[in-house]
Amino acid sequence: MADTTEGKIGTFSALSIGIGGMVGGGIFAVTGLTIHLTKGGAPMAFVIAGIVALLTSYSYLRMTLRYPSEGGTVEFLIQGYGVGVFSGALNILLSMSYMVLLAVYAYAFGSYASSIFIEFDTGFYTRLLASGLLVALVVVNIFGAALVIRSENAFNASKMVLLLIFIAIGLAMPMDWSRMSASEYVPPFELVAGAMVIFLNYEGFELIANASKDIKNPKRALPIAYIGGVLIAIVLYVLITFVVLGHLSFPRIESHSDYSLSYAARSFMGPWGHIVTVAALLATSSAINATFYGAGRLTYTIAKSGELPRELERDLRGQPLEGMFLFAAIALVIVNFLPLNAIATMGSAGFLLIFLAVNYANVRLAKETESRAWISMAGVIACAIAFFALCWQVGQNEATRPHLWILAGMIVSAFVIEIAYRNIAKREVRLRNN
Repeated sequence: MADTTEGKIGTFSALSIGIGGMVGGGIFAVTGLTIHLTKGGAPMAFVIAGIVALLTSYSYLRMTLRYPSEGGTVEFLIQGYGVGVFSGALNILLSMSYMVLLAVYAYAFGSYASSIFIEFDTGFYTRLLASGLLVALVVVNIFGAALVIRSENAFNASKMVLLLIFIAIGLAMPMDWSRMSASEYVPPFELVAGAMVIFLNYEGFELIANASKDIKNPKRALPIAYIGGVLIAIVLYVLITFVVLGHLSFPRIESHSDYSLSYAARSFMGPWGHIVTVAALLATSSAINATFYGAGRLTYTIAKSGELPRELERDLRGQPLEGMFLFAAIALVIVNFLPLNAIATMGSAGFLLIFLAVNYANVRLAKETESRAWISMAGVIACAIAFFALCWQVGQNEATRPHLWILAGMIVSAFVIEIAYRNIAKREVRLRNN
């Protein structure tokens, strides 16, 4: 067990890690998509997705207390399922899901940045700016990693202040609440399915696990960080969605869905509404930075357990940067060749499967983690229902049906890569923490 007195990270900082990871680039990218899918039920959609995250955060809490490690999710999967093909493939799927998440953040940056110069972008400028940001931040992380780390807190604080201003002014101004009435909801199963498309907004709480070894008094700090962080994120998402729905009609949201928050802000704040554009640019840039920073460490941790090539254990300029290069390259391909709804589907589905596996791992380890197995089992069921609802939602629309093949390809390729790598590399796979 981790030392409960020493550590660098206090309760508030641990809570900030979770909130910063959740309230990042995703909310700017997919609010419009959420409203497109769920109409007036969008606030409820965020609540539904939040409940799934809340159940899963319990499993993360108990496993973090029992297995504190910078490996986080990687460590939990190996503890729960051993060092076989299954845990290895899940760890590769986790890496892929983060690559998709990078693409979501970059797409959001491109959408909000292009909205400053052009009202209706066909996608060219969005992708150009998104690609430029990914490349620029790779360079920054190579030559200025220390600056990146120091700037994260300032970026996160600025983003939260600007979002709170958006919420406060939006709620204070006259709003049309009729768009949030039950008569404007989509049918219940469609509401659940739509909620799962944007589930990736909640994945960030798992970053708390990676910092667990440095947290002071984890038995006090971790419950507040995990449970409190998810609850705060739910409230913020619901309030943000209230403001957008209250100030924009459904057609206007639809026509500006890629940057709906800044468009809503401009509708009641005039030119000052661009503060939300600034918040989006700060949030997406810092989210990409944080993901790049964690990418090398994620692949480094998986490689150290023997499940990825030794090359990913190497340091460049004192940092494990090769994983970042891999993440950036694949994110560039995704953001340039896939539409936003396909990217969101892949990311949300990937994390739902990972969280399902972590929940079930905690069911299996309930005695060791001193858990209430029924809560984690409820998390398993919730994630499973959410995943199949998501697939159903995508399959119902002829335009999005091909996205299921992309999702299937991502899942199958994780297992193919793991099996092929084991047969070729013949590396010893081992537990890192007992």
